[in-house]
Amino acid sequence: MADPTDIGGTAGDRVAFARVSDTPISVEECSDAVGSARSGAVVTFAGVVRDHDDGRAVDALSYTGHPSAPDVIRAVATRIADEHPDVAVAVAHRIGDLVVGDVALACAVSSPHRAEAFAACSALVDAVKAEVPIWKEQAFSDGSTEWVASIG
Repeated sequence: MADPTDIGGTAGDRVAFARVSDTPISVEECSDAVGSARSGAVVTFAGVVRDHDDGRAVDALSYTGHPSAPDVIRAVATRIADEHPDVAVAVAHRIGDLVVGDVALACAVSSPHRAEAFAACSALVDAVKAEVPIWKEQAFSDGSTEWVASIG
């Protein structure tokens, strides 16, 4: 694989990884994958399972991914790298059972300058949530559950 921090590479080469995982993920692994001596900025995002939603107490949630989710998250990351030619990208989304405090979405974007890193990271998070076919089922403290599509 090409060095994802090499701005001379293609957009696909600048995606260190883009994956859907049934094991824990971390912002640190994303940051480590894109940081380099040319990186004046590394912007990270951690989407963490919170203990509430719309005024209701949440105990846990479960993410289910469509079989195409790994391909779609890779395509999203490559598109963001193409739209921001000076960035390197790493992104991972969990599937399976998670509890409050677990990281559900982790990503990092590096760039020589902070403005582009922030813009690309924000666009990456928005695109992953809008396009990657992953759905969550929330388990509430009152024993009820609710399915929430994280796409569309």
